[in-house]
Amino acid sequence: MINKLKRWFALTDTGAKGTLISSIFIFFKYLSYMLPTMLLIYYIDNIDKASYVEYLLWIIVIMFIMYIPTNISYNTTYNETYKEAKNIRINIADTLKSLPLSYFSKHNLSDLSQTIMQDVADIEHALCHSIPEIFGFIPFFILVGIMLLAGNLKLGLAIVLPILLSGFLYLLSKKNQIKETTKYFGRLRENSEIFQETVELQQEIRSYNLDKDTLANVYKAIDDTEQLHIKTEIAQALPLNLASSIIRFSLGATILVGGILYYNKEISLLYLFGYILAATRIIDGVNSLYASIAEVLYIDSRVKRLNELYDTEIQHGDEHDLSDFNIHFKNVSFSYNNDGKVIDKVSFNANQNEVTAIIGPSGCGKTTALRLISRLYDYDEGEILIGNNDIKKLDVEYLFKNISVVFQDVTLFNTSVMENIRIGRKDASDEEVIQAAKNANCDKFINRLPNGYNTLIGENGTKLSGGERQRLSIARAMLKDASIILLDEISASLDVENEMDIQESLNKLIKNKTVIVVSHRLKSVEKADKIVLLDNGKVEAIGKHDELLKNCALYKAMINRSKMIDEYLY
Repeated sequence: MINKLKRWFALTDTGAKGTLISSIFIFFKYLSYMLPTMLLIYYIDNIDKASYVEYLLWIIVIMFIMYIPTNISYNTTYNETYKEAKNIRINIADTLKSLPLSYFSKHNLSDLSQTIMQDVADIEHALCHSIPEIFGFIPFFILVGIMLLAGNLKLGLAIVLPILLSGFLYLLSKKNQIKETTKYFGRLRENSEIFQETVELQQEIRSYNLDKDTLANVYKAIDDTEQLHIKTEIAQALPLNLASSIIRFSLGATILVGGILYYNKEISLLYLFGYILAATRIIDGVNSLYASIAEVLYIDSRVKRLNELYDTEIQHGDEHDLSDFNIHFKNVSFSYNNDGKVIDKVSFNANQNEVTAIIGPSGCGKTTALRLISRLYDYDEGEILIGNNDIKKLDVEYLFKNISVVFQDVTLFNTSVMENIRIGRKDASDEEVIQAAKNANCDKFINRLPNGYNTLIGENGTKLSGGERQRLSIARAMLKDASIILLDEISASLDVENEMDIQESLNKLIKNKTVIVVSHRLKSVEKADKIVLLDNGKVEAIGKHDELLKNCALYKAMINRSKMIDEYLY
């Protein structure tokens, strides 16, 4: 049962156990709620025998009996719910940490934030008000239904049959309710992306006078969502109201059948009164049950979204002592979403103590090769070895400890310059951070900032230029001092002077390290120990600059184009 609850509602072990315990006490709470009716019937039946004192004593005892399961179920439900909301978010965070980084390139940030915040909040609300109520009331209804049928079959059927009919008709609408709530869920996700994009692209929107068009799109999205929301509410409200109307026939049927039985002197008036009270109590409970089921159907898409996250295959591996940090590509192939091979049977070696440059026309697979080495994506065919160990068999965190990556798109945090660099190695001293900054040619511009190394740089470094942000990421990689260094278009945001300074810093950094550089600026890789030229995802040629210039027509053409561009720009 614990595993089923986990799957049905995307709960943790603790949450599933808490929900089960809460449901058990809610069951006993409903049972205790029948005691006042039973006492009233008993008192009426023995009104000439029972004393007021005895009646009052029984009232006190019943109140105490009712208090225990009610109090325990209330505390258990809400305490466990609040704990579970925390546990689910922690579980999501732990899951996200274990996922391959390719997952984040395939899912929008707003979608993930909605999952962590809104989806969990919706499940939290259902845990508080609906899920334990369902699992507590259903066994109570079954038990009381059996007792009513055993007491008098005709009166029992008068109560139970309309309820079963209403339940059957209500469940027939289940698919449609889930269908409509899923549409609404998807629309809310789309709106979240639209709102985030509108905020993030304000500079572009205003620069190109897109204010009116953008605002019109936002308003249209809101209006469409409102219409869909109304449709979703109707899809849930109509079956609920219909089912609630049908179950009220239980009371009428009970009075009708009971009146006939009483007229025929088959039951006493007191007996009939007891069944009428039972029908009233059960009708109220079933109405609450349907409302709870409606909420559970509403969160169906949220639960599926969380289960989809939990079911995502994670990257496994073990820690192996790496004898060396030579990197070997052996017939490696890879495609994004099966849209054609971006890397097609690529083979080359990148040796320790050397700089290997990967070059080629735009879209040839250069950056993809770096992503495969760092396991941001896992390749489809072939092997990538580090020190004769397949990287798919290496623990991801262990692999990351040995790799420093500087991509063209830099991510910085809204904290100080010092702390942004220190991310490379959290235990680094201030002096080591400053030295890494100097090696990456950051020291000069940092000292010009208002508070030097303690200056807050804004979200993703908005207070810095593109080149300054790039150099901070290089400093971070230098501080990490990993055995493998992957550099993707690091000169893209640098001027010629800064590029020369960075090159000098890299010369100091590569001792005993494996360095792979991807660059479109061919001048910066001419002195590399090895140049791998890719074209359309395949290896066109491998060699040093002079060899390729002599033997490879594509490389020679690229060099000539690069010289023409440099002469034009500089």
